[in-house]
Amino acid sequence: MKTYQPTGLGRSIVNFFQEYLPTLRGMSRHTIQSYRDGLVLFLRFAATDCGRGIESLEVADITADRVGRFLAFLETARQNSITTRNARLAALHTFARFLVAGNPDHMAALQQVLGIPFKRGARAAPIEYLEKAEIEVLLAGIDRSTLSGQRDHAMFSLMFNTGARVQEILNLRVRDVRSESPFQVRLAGKGSKMRICPIWPRTAQPLKDLIQKQHAGAESPADQPIFLNQRGAAMTRFGVRYLLQKYVAAGTTAAPTLAGKRIHPHSLRHTTAIHLLKAGVDFATISQWLGHASLNTTMRYARADIDLKRQALAQVFPEVLAPPKGGAFAFHGDGIIGWLHRL
Repeated sequence: MKTYQPTGLGRSIVNFFQEYLPTLRGMSRHTIQSYRDGLVLFLRFAATDCGRGIESLEVADITADRVGRFLAFLETARQNSITTRNARLAALHTFARFLVAGNPDHMAALQQVLGIPFKRGARAAPIEYLEKAEIEVLLAGIDRSTLSGQRDHAMFSLMFNTGARVQEILNLRVRDVRSESPFQVRLAGKGSKMRICPIWPRTAQPLKDLIQKQHAGAESPADQPIFLNQRGAAMTRFGVRYLLQKYVAAGTTAAPTLAGKRIHPHSLRHTTAIHLLKAGVDFATISQWLGHASLNTTMRYARADIDLKRQALAQVFPEVLAPPKGGAFAFHGDGIIGWLHRL
């Protein structure tokens, strides 16, 4: 097997993803993976732009001109949106700041990279969420006579109830659910910040039943993920998105308004936030409920509610949503890109 001796850039990449982002910055797994994907794209572009292999790239190859060409490549060749372009640039900015500390001799060039501005013109997409009748149609359309249907009903009910991010739901273990009064779940949010969310009895009971059926006789059931796919492994975000789109499509006959909405798993989180707001819950409580790092994030839901001119502040769905109370190393085989994909 071919072995690659890492360059200074290679060693920095390892430290960036293994130590800096998760430990010093406390970034979530999802954010780290997004940064990884952006850096992989840039490394491939830079290798082609330099006419050398990725494993031979050095810190000196990260220049403002090259980053500028990379951003243009994203918008033209890959047809990426301004939002995606800015997200990739944010990852490169973070990496450049990290490199400055360990490579002071390249500070001037890296500062030029940091000086590349984000591009204006990206309009925030309107916040899509479900009305009470649409929620009822979606949940009623799930066939609970099968184990997979019981899983889906319990999962989407929990997402509406808690407003949790989809990855927070998928990371849930049996030990994180209290299925006796007072009913609640423990969620690990961004930066591994823990929070407790109370849940309705009508949400807790399906969860309890699902756990008993799926994990009966399992070794160390408390450590097992709650939501499993047909292969017995933890479900993925893509699996949840597929299921949600399936049930939304099936519900368009009973609720025609669903056909005009672009619903994705994060829309369920928006749904919880909007209905909490309409129920008269204060912003500070909603912010804690959803695990927002800043109250400013929560405030955008007030704007969404005004923009959409929804009526009846008390419209909330109590059946689903409860009012809140490093050593030596070497790259092997597939090199840096392979190492990044194995993160």
